[in-house]
Amino acid sequence: MSQTQDTLAELKAVVAELSARVQMLEEQAAQRHPEVDEEVLLAISAACAAYLGKRATIKQVHLRRGSGWASQGRAAAQQSHADLHTYGERKAPLTQTPRRGTT
Repeated sequence: MSQTQDTLAELKAVVAELSARVQMLEEQAAQRHPEVDEEVLLAISAACAAYLGKRATIKQVHLRRGSGWASQGRAAAQQSHADLHTYGERKAPLTQTPRRGTT
């Protein structure tokens, strides 16, 4: 009987330790991934409905912390301006014109 009680006590200690770890991880997850406000969901739903022309059901919303999409948008805009003004690839080599009073 004492071996069974020892095993039971060990199992209870392990369960208590795991419960504490799960609680800590849930708290960290709640801080990293806050809930999406209902107003934001309504705005997303309205935007989807306007785009699709009918009501749509939102199944998942993921909050993004990074600015990857913003940097990609900036790079695309800058490249389109570079193409417009031909900054990227010049067709003719640059010529140097002498300054006044130096010749």
